[in-house]
Amino acid sequence: MQTVIAFILIFGSLVFFHELGHFLFAKRAGIMVREFAIGMGPKIFGMTKGETVYTLRLLPIGGYVRMAGEDTDTVELQPGYRVALITNEENIVEKIILNQKTHYQNVIFLEVERADLERELWIEGYDEDDQFIRYNVSRTASIVENGTEQMIAPLDRQFNSKSVGARAMAIFAGPLFNFILAFFIFLIIGLIQGIPSEEPIIAEVMDNSVASSAGLVDGDKVVKVNGQSISTWEELSEQIFENPNKAVTFEVERETGNEIIELTPKAVEQEGGPDYGQIGVMRSIEKNPLKAVVYGVEETYNMIITIGTLVGKLITGQFSIDALSGPVGIYKTTETVVTFGLYNILYFAAMLSVNLGIMNLLPLPALDGGRLLFFAVEAVRGKPIDRQKEGMVHFVGILLLMILMVVVTWNDIQRFFF
Repeated sequence: MQTVIAFILIFGSLVFFHELGHFLFAKRAGIMVREFAIGMGPKIFGMTKGETVYTLRLLPIGGYVRMAGEDTDTVELQPGYRVALITNEENIVEKIILNQKTHYQNVIFLEVERADLERELWIEGYDEDDQFIRYNVSRTASIVENGTEQMIAPLDRQFNSKSVGARAMAIFAGPLFNFILAFFIFLIIGLIQGIPSEEPIIAEVMDNSVASSAGLVDGDKVVKVNGQSISTWEELSEQIFENPNKAVTFEVERETGNEIIELTPKAVEQEGGPDYGQIGVMRSIEKNPLKAVVYGVEETYNMIITIGTLVGKLITGQFSIDALSGPVGIYKTTETVVTFGLYNILYFAAMLSVNLGIMNLLPLPALDGGRLLFFAVEAVRGKPIDRQKEGMVHFVGILLLMILMVVVTWNDIQRFFF
């Protein structure tokens, strides 16, 4: 149960923040957001607030923000279509009811002749007395069909009516928020756990360790190793790591003066690699809010570079597809991570968040990166690519991604259960 809760919280948070980025920048650009969904597949919960429906869906494999104008969400009222209208006190249409059976009172029936629900917002036709009449339509009017109500989307509220820059930012904001989430996770780790000190100061000597037997004590500052000056913990670690079963001379600084200590790092076996040295000391930790912010930035940047490099190797064939993990693989990894405590769970979540951001920025159809590529082409050409052709490319991309998801999931099942 602990693994299930951790998986849902981690995966749900990553998806939520990704979609929140799309949502906030779409709203900032004046784009109508019709639905904010966490999960895919059948809806298990829905709540309407303002012009947006917030839904929770059955399959925890993603989410989406549905913006007006991205798909065929507009209704065309054809000539001869009979509708019922509800108007306000100023005789402006507030609701257009498509099915003739309606429980609404004080409706006006109209046989549509023409309508413009995107630009000038009007509808005209013949009423029950066969008189030709024209009504203005409110910008917040809704269309009701079979009990489902949806607001109209004036052209200036549609995704495709916005500038290339505004559209690109609304799409890029998803991965951006994954990187921001990773930063805040690392910031929390830094604030609560503290920041590893850069100085080569030994915070704690482990009992029954090489360091303890040699005479190192808590608070020792190592200033030289084998006669070479060192100034950072990384330099100290490197000297220990590279000298398994080899005598090493430390010069340590204490309140009583400098002392020389000789020790031999214990050799530790490393699967697939050479042995490395270990002496049993802990690094000192600092608790500083400003350094925690710097730590958050540096760790996020380093994680982006590391994962970006691995993705590059995957693309160039240096890694096989077997190196990828899907939801099953992530779940099994979560099962291991939760046994190591909260900080490891947080670090794992930050890594996944960066991973999700980078993968979504790949210039592949149906991914955010693929859409950004189309925007770049549009900016160069000065006009958009035909929407139907772009939609077909993204559709093919979705099919290929689904096939890839099936292959990765099957590999995960074989790896962990067979």
